[in-house]
Amino acid sequence: MVIRAVLAHFWFVTIHPFDDGNGRIARAIADMMLARLEKSPWRFYSMSTQIQRERKAYYAVLEKCQKGGLDISPWIEWFLNCLKGAIEASEETLETILGKARFWESHAGEAFNERQRNIINRLLDCFEGKLTSSKWAKLGKCSQDTALRDINDLLGRQVLKKEKAGGRSTNYVLDV
Repeated sequence: MVIRAVLAHFWFVTIHPFDDGNGRIARAIADMMLARLEKSPWRFYSMSTQIQRERKAYYAVLEKCQKGGLDISPWIEWFLNCLKGAIEASEETLETILGKARFWESHAGEAFNERQRNIINRLLDCFEGKLTSSKWAKLGKCSQDTALRDINDLLGRQVLKKEKAGGRSTNYVLDV
């Protein structure tokens, strides 16, 4: 039962039996209890990671429930929402991984140099910003001319496409 993991985490961190590491152990207990509940050898989400992402809210709701009466409903609600966030984050991660696998499967047998492979992987891993030839040169640790050769090769094979902006604003995206 998920509520057991919620309660075990809360009471362990509230009892606070050790000088250090109580939060880490409480997160591990919750993750272990959720894993046992699922009876599956695979877990694609991590409550511990999600709690770390939301640690400000985590400490706020813990303090509120520990200093209040016996009603820990806000903690239960927060934990369940955090669990939902962990599952949603894992879905996004899995979609990125599957998208990457689909891309490389569709280009199996094609030759890519190491720079191209590395930069394409960065693009597939949700690259932030716009990919320009200057960024390519920096990421690929190569000259501007080499970057343009790499890019033009991928444009010709329809792996990359130019965005609408031109001139000094020219940038590229994967053609998926």
